[in-house]
Amino acid sequence: MKDKSMPCLMRKVKTPRQIYLIKRRTDKLTTILLQIGLLVAFIGIWELAAKLEWIDPFIMSCPSRIVKILSTLEMQELFTHIAYTLLECIVGFLVASGLGILIAILLWRFVKLRRVLDPYIVVLNALPKIALGPMIIIWVGAGAQAIVVMTVLICIIVTVISMLNAFMSVDEGKILLMRSMGAGKLQILFKLIIPANIPAIVNMLKINVGLAWVGTIMGEYLVSTAGLGYLIIYGKQVFKMDLVMASTVILCVLATLMYLAVAGIEKITKKRYHIDD
Repeated sequence: MKDKSMPCLMRKVKTPRQIYLIKRRTDKLTTILLQIGLLVAFIGIWELAAKLEWIDPFIMSCPSRIVKILSTLEMQELFTHIAYTLLECIVGFLVASGLGILIAILLWRFVKLRRVLDPYIVVLNALPKIALGPMIIIWVGAGAQAIVVMTVLICIIVTVISMLNAFMSVDEGKILLMRSMGAGKLQILFKLIIPANIPAIVNMLKINVGLAWVGTIMGEYLVSTAGLGYLIIYGKQVFKMDLVMASTVILCVLATLMYLAVAGIEKITKKRYHIDD
């Protein structure tokens, strides 16, 4: 007599791949829950510390005071400031990333040029960009264009250095193999160098997200008539620390959203190029 329970038992046995996928999903879910829990705990401790006066709520503010100050602002005015800062940041981010990759490609292509410019790139990377602030205002004017230029200057040298190092790290044997098969420089670039460095490009974009926000706010500190940096300066001048902290929180949210957008691009490229985590 056949045991009818055997097929059911066999179906319940999970393959090693299924076990791996379940473990991977569980790890991701656990990480997300811990991240949310950490954020909730931070907000709760911050609020409690202000209520019990462990910290000075006038100087350090607290979540309830931030919500209150945001509710008193006109939504149209607030969104105008957010739009100004976000637009400046995105434009600077895109220009710096695209131009930086292009310069890195040129330096990879022309060895002599790379050797000549290498010490200058190092010096420019070490130069405090804020020192060029007054000159930038004179060069391009006191407006949004100066803020975008500051953002580009903050991001572009790091982009060039990181991408050039990534291009130079491609296996020389693969390059020689393509050359032996008659491939030209452009074919090597688009068939080998760039596809091999998709993860490096995505990582560079992640780094540039943070640098772009630093450059944008730094530019708004120097010259701005609108934007979140302007609100921070205004709040500091009139001792509205709640406004300063509220603007800072909005910056954190916008930076997080921009980072998540880049992370979404990373997932798409991993599927497109079959890149493992």
